[in-house]
Amino acid sequence: MADQHPGGVLIVVGTLIVGFVLSQMPLPDMLVWWRPEWVAMIVIYWVMALPHRFGIGSAWVSGLALDVIKGSLLGMNALSLTIVAFITLVLHKRLRMYPLWQQAMMVFVLVGINQLIFHWIQSFVGTTGDTLVFLLPALVSALLWPWVFVLLRGIRRTFRVN
Repeated sequence: MADQHPGGVLIVVGTLIVGFVLSQMPLPDMLVWWRPEWVAMIVIYWVMALPHRFGIGSAWVSGLALDVIKGSLLGMNALSLTIVAFITLVLHKRLRMYPLWQQAMMVFVLVGINQLIFHWIQSFVGTTGDTLVFLLPALVSALLWPWVFVLLRGIRRTFRVN
């Protein structure tokens, strides 16, 4: 068995930092709703790939960091990523067996749940709209999932993160 890379935690944190940066990159107004949920996809991948090392607590910390970075209501991203991580953790053995297109369908559902939680919390605060356009990031995330999965799997294998 190959030795584990000593910087495995740094690799996981590094991918999350890239996700934080991608989630904050400026986009034209017409493309704002088309932004994929990068951090949610990265959390889904790491929970699926390393459920014994990256779980609900890691998702919660990632969500709190995202709340601080985005300046959103504290705990909103933490709650939604924790729920997404829990569902992924429950299903991780099954998800690993799915081909990429079925995984992408599940990512659509998981990121959709993430977006629904956002929408629900924002409806309490009074900053939400009446249309379903808030689900567009779930669709874009599902379409990008195969490439995100292959990239993160390549990083995990290159650096032998177990």
